[in-house]
Amino acid sequence: MMRLSPRPAAPASRAFRAVPPPEPPRRCPHGRLSRLLAAMLPPMVVITQSHMRPWASASFVGARHIFHCSIAKNAESAAVAAGLAASLQEQASAHEWHLPRDFVADVTVEAAAAGETGDGSVLIVEILTVEA
Repeated sequence: MMRLSPRPAAPASRAFRAVPPPEPPRRCPHGRLSRLLAAMLPPMVVITQSHMRPWASASFVGARHIFHCSIAKNAESAAVAAGLAASLQEQASAHEWHLPRDFVADVTVEAAAAGETGDGSVLIVEILTVEA
């Protein structure tokens, strides 16, 4: 009959330690913000370009999301842009932005002349998000 010897105990350095599961990778809210903003814009306004920049203060970390929007060209698009910027500023500031792990800290909407931006944009929307 074969006798099995007891298994030696694991060295202290190899003892089992509970390791918390890794956090899932953080998703950038830029794409979701773009879709939410596009749904808020009137049909004559289209997002033509967007980008984001990392942002940080002494207490918070987040990003600045910048969206260039163009208005359908007509004779009074400059006058429409100024009025639309004011109403969109009010609407976007009061809007409940649903972003997982982030919240919107500030929204700014500015009307720009077509020549200022070089790409024909007449509205610039900046959204500051902060990680929750």
